[in-house]
Amino acid sequence: MTYDAQQTAPTGRWFHRRGELAEGGWESVVDERIPGWEHTGVRVARLAEGASIALDGSGVERLIVPLSGAFSVRYREDGRAPAATAAGADADTETTVDLAGRASVFDGPTDVLYLSAVAEAEVTATLAPSGEARFLVATSPVPADDPALVRPSRYMAVEDVPVELRGAGASSRQVHNFGRKESLDAARFIVVEVITPAENWSSYPPHKHDEHIPGHESELEEIYYFEVAPTKDAPAGVDPERAFGLFSTYASPAGPIEIDSQVRTGDIALVPHGYHGPAVAAPGYDMYYLNVMAGPDPERTWLISDDPAHGWVRDTWEGQELDARLPFTPQTPVTETEQAR
Repeated sequence: MTYDAQQTAPTGRWFHRRGELAEGGWESVVDERIPGWEHTGVRVARLAEGASIALDGSGVERLIVPLSGAFSVRYREDGRAPAATAAGADADTETTVDLAGRASVFDGPTDVLYLSAVAEAEVTATLAPSGEARFLVATSPVPADDPALVRPSRYMAVEDVPVELRGAGASSRQVHNFGRKESLDAARFIVVEVITPAENWSSYPPHKHDEHIPGHESELEEIYYFEVAPTKDAPAGVDPERAFGLFSTYASPAGPIEIDSQVRTGDIALVPHGYHGPAVAAPGYDMYYLNVMAGPDPERTWLISDDPAHGWVRDTWEGQELDARLPFTPQTPVTETEQAR
């Protein structure tokens, strides 16, 4: 991948272009080793068909999310895993789970795998529609020696993923809630993904969740992982590497921050505090992002406060129709070998 000088210019502490956070075979790695970052993490990998990469995750809960392609995950849990404890097991147990995945993130939801904080795993690409398979691992630190926080590993089939069509008009978007409290028994993190059709706005009105106000607002740091692609009716020859959207974050009483950037596939925004939004899909290009959220609050919940200057916009959605392009569903079978969108 190549970017021009403007695209590769330094973007500051909280925004990173694809590859800037590469480490140990991973395209991007975010975890608590980043100064000022504590509660959430993400890893992104690109694998040739048949290639594998290890996940050494003791003390970290993880959610494996296929982005493009299919995968096999072999994992081992020790005797502290809830399933092993319930069975009275002392020895390690090994399990293999196949993730059917999808051709691209713009083909609707995917099946996912939650891995316990006492599991080690190896992920193998079993099908690579465009020559490489891509997956993401959302993470959050969890004390592996605290049985109250160690959750069992769990496979979630695609038909069990809650799909929400949110907003209206040009603020319509599609949300896959596989990692919300209501759908996944996790210890700390909340993980969702959003598809925003071309020309639409999401993460809007701008909102924040950077202070603990019981019943009103959660304190959660947040990761945005982006992908952007030409719309399905774009003419042949449009370069998917040039597809882009826009993302903004700005200061709240919790602290200063400023992100106003073009975003492209593989870019990552970190939001430790502040009002964030909008995320805007440029005309001609659909936008996807995956969010990982966690924080110090005792309850795992997502409560937000709109920027008072812009919250009124929600009232304008009343009476507007949902964007007719939603929902996004599979356009290309994952078994095809042509370039995935």
